[in-house]
Amino acid sequence: MNEPFILCDGLVKIFQVADLEIVALQGLNLSVRQGELMGIVGASGSGKSTLMNILGGLDRPTAGRMRVGEHDLLKMSEGELTRYRREEVGFVWQQSARNLVPYLNAVENVELPMTLAGVSGRGKRARAEHLLELVGLHGRSRHGLSELSGGEQQRVAIAVSLANNPSLLLADEPTGEVDSATAQIIYGTFHHLTDELGLTTIIVSHDPSIARHVERVVAIRDGMLASETRRSTRMQVNGTEESQVGSGASAEPVMEEHFEELVVLDSAGRLQIPKEFLEQFQIRGRAILDVTDEGILIRAASEERDAPELAAQERARDERKRSAREGGRSMWDRLRRKKK
Repeated sequence: MNEPFILCDGLVKIFQVADLEIVALQGLNLSVRQGELMGIVGASGSGKSTLMNILGGLDRPTAGRMRVGEHDLLKMSEGELTRYRREEVGFVWQQSARNLVPYLNAVENVELPMTLAGVSGRGKRARAEHLLELVGLHGRSRHGLSELSGGEQQRVAIAVSLANNPSLLLADEPTGEVDSATAQIIYGTFHHLTDELGLTTIIVSHDPSIARHVERVVAIRDGMLASETRRSTRMQVNGTEESQVGSGASAEPVMEEHFEELVVLDSAGRLQIPKEFLEQFQIRGRAILDVTDEGILIRAASEERDAPELAAQERARDERKRSAREGGRSMWDRLRRKKK
């Protein structure tokens, strides 16, 4: 079995803020194969941006194992980490101002990283033109940024990220500032580049439709991998899979997409159950595991399941006692008034 291109094993990241320690990643495990186009989703503060920064060499993990290709990011010196960022990783940010220099035209923006890396001569311009062609901007290379749409600027940014021939492409909310039609074009560009250049591409996004544009999506919750959604396509004819239809069928086949969400277990067998499931079945502090013919059944322990009802009964008893005390005090007050 081939080794994964990216391997995160028990990844931990702790930030020190004043006197507080904030755990952004707590034992995260993830593997990504070479040439994969993958999405990462999660709520704000879940740890997805922290993970991307570590993958890109912009930050260091606190503990665990972090390997990208032949690079062990936990053991690299500062100089090695700088070289890794410059040569192995391409970045695409949500804000175009972070990707592009406003007074340079499209091809000059793509040439800039190569110039900074010491590349010169005609090959630099030829490569810049080729990258712009790959992202669908043939004939727009001499245009200034003000002459390009938001989607075209983002595609220039993608070309810039590829200037130094990285093996890993990281995109942070690349469709966050464009409309849905333009987002489709940008996702199509990532697909084309992944196939054409053999890139490994990871897209961090809040876009709920990203599962339709990548091979799989992993969700991060509370600094750990929580679930994985895989996309597959099947040929359907009259609602039946093509493999089940005879050769005489005359109906037009239709490609249908199917999505399967899987809960992820860590190396110790722990999993994160979606909050809505826990609330629906009143599973709180403890649960019972039953082994069935189909697998493992998780159900609420009786004392946990009955806890809301018991709490309500306790509140009712307290209310009756309070009413009784107040009633007793009122009776003695009336008797004292009569004696006077």
